[in-house]
Amino acid sequence: MKSHIAIALSAAAAVSAQATEHVERKPFVPTTVKAPFIEQFQEGWDTRWTASQATKEQTGGEVFSYVGKWSVEEPTVFPGLLGDTGLVAKSKAAQHAISAQFPEVIKTDGKPLVVQYETKLQNGLSCGGAYLKLLTESPEGIQAKEFSDKTPYTIMFGPDKCGQTNKVHFIFRHKNPVNGVIEEKHLTDTPYPKLAKVSTLYTLVVEPDNSFEILINNQSRKNGTLFEQFNPSVNPPKEIEDPKDSKPADWVDESRIADPAATKPEDWDEDAPFEIPDEEAEKPEGWLENEPLQIPDPDAKKPAEWDDEEDGEWQPPVVPNPKCEDAPGCGPWVRPLKRNPDYKGKWTAPMIDNPAYKGPWEPRKIPNPHYFEDKHPSHFSPMGGIGFEIWTMDEDILFDNVYVGHSREEAKKLSEESFELKLPIEQNREEKADAEEKASKAAEEAKAAKAAAGSLLTRVRSEIDVFIAAAKRDPVNAIKSQPQVAAGLGAGVTAMFGLLGLLSGLMGGAAGKNVAASASQSKKKEEAAKLVERKAQSSAVKEKSSETVGKRSKKTVVAEDDE
Repeated sequence: MKSHIAIALSAAAAVSAQATEHVERKPFVPTTVKAPFIEQFQEGWDTRWTASQATKEQTGGEVFSYVGKWSVEEPTVFPGLLGDTGLVAKSKAAQHAISAQFPEVIKTDGKPLVVQYETKLQNGLSCGGAYLKLLTESPEGIQAKEFSDKTPYTIMFGPDKCGQTNKVHFIFRHKNPVNGVIEEKHLTDTPYPKLAKVSTLYTLVVEPDNSFEILINNQSRKNGTLFEQFNPSVNPPKEIEDPKDSKPADWVDESRIADPAATKPEDWDEDAPFEIPDEEAEKPEGWLENEPLQIPDPDAKKPAEWDDEEDGEWQPPVVPNPKCEDAPGCGPWVRPLKRNPDYKGKWTAPMIDNPAYKGPWEPRKIPNPHYFEDKHPSHFSPMGGIGFEIWTMDEDILFDNVYVGHSREEAKKLSEESFELKLPIEQNREEKADAEEKASKAAEEAKAAKAAAGSLLTRVRSEIDVFIAAAKRDPVNAIKSQPQVAAGLGAGVTAMFGLLGLLSGLMGGAAGKNVAASASQSKKKEEAAKLVERKAQSSAVKEKSSETVGKRSKKTVVAEDDE
């Protein structure tokens, strides 16, 4: 038992020692990367970003304001680089909106588009968004204080989780050059976001050849083209069903019909029952026909408070008839039913191929009046700014190291200077917190095990003290009242007293010292012990307690071995 406690304490110490190891926190150094837009949320960020003061009308007419607070600060959960601050959505269960205008309008005609940023879900993401929007250029510029869900955007990208939704959005808005209608094109087979409390890097790359790729932590998670996997599709079909066409009245689209020439056979009996009594069945021998299945409870008594005038005549409750327990059955015997060999059911004519069948009807195809072919959907609408417009149940969502430009290499270099330096530090802190939690749990378990061991040893010691005291007065009665203790002592009384001395040293306390002192008074106790041993071997004790003695003796030996 002591060895198990030692192992638990050793494990707790090892985990605690592991938790003290750490990766050195390096200081944050601003990037040297140049791009159309880079934001690391350092000094001066508030001259570029403006929180929205707009309201948002929900379905049903309810109006919400963007009251969510924003702050730029270092993370409080698993911080990474020293002095590395980020934009933090501070409010719980609130609408947040904030935006910044690009120094120059970003266009993608013939150029790649690369969008990259970090999220850090310091309290997880139970229900909410952590995506960004690239806002469509307008003649008036980005109206930051009026920024809302109604503000036109060109691309929406990033994680979103709530209920059944758990995805990394990629949505782009596309204008039909024929009718001018703008549609949102949603990526259908989206990757899953990472919901860890350490930083996560999201990257979107759209090439001039209309191919795209989504990376998470610099690992590719989704790729394809803008012509595929988006709903609705970029280009509409060349032909559509004629809305004016309708199915002719004489069109036959039933492929099978009942055979009109078939007739019901003369011997077909539709009224024959499905089952009939089995005339070959015989009543089982011993069936008690005159015995009911239930009888009044013979042990039931009318309650003393029962009033026949008010409550009516008292009837005892019924119970299963005990005579039926061993009999094959009770009550009137009824023949069992069997399937009727003459049963055929309701007659129906067999089905045959319909000679008038023309096949499924479809409206005729006509040229789509709104058809167009956009060969370059990667030429997105020009983008004039960026914004975070989210609703979330979880506070302290952090955004950092935003890149919007045209170079994979620049985006990768930015991640090397920031994300790839901070992530190992954050992960180490996460592992340290986990290790400390495990160490605390292991220590609690070891403490509980030690307490349980102490309780067991105290109980054993107490039983032996009581037995010895009783044996001094009447050894035979002591053996009869505590055969399990007698059996343990019978294996070697002197050794047992030595064991108790060891236990008293481990556990401490006045009781242990008294037992050890008693062991040292050898002569009288050795004589009493010999008497106990002789009595323990007597046949009377063996007859009354052989099974109990065997089990308890085995437990005593195991405890002795552990110590």
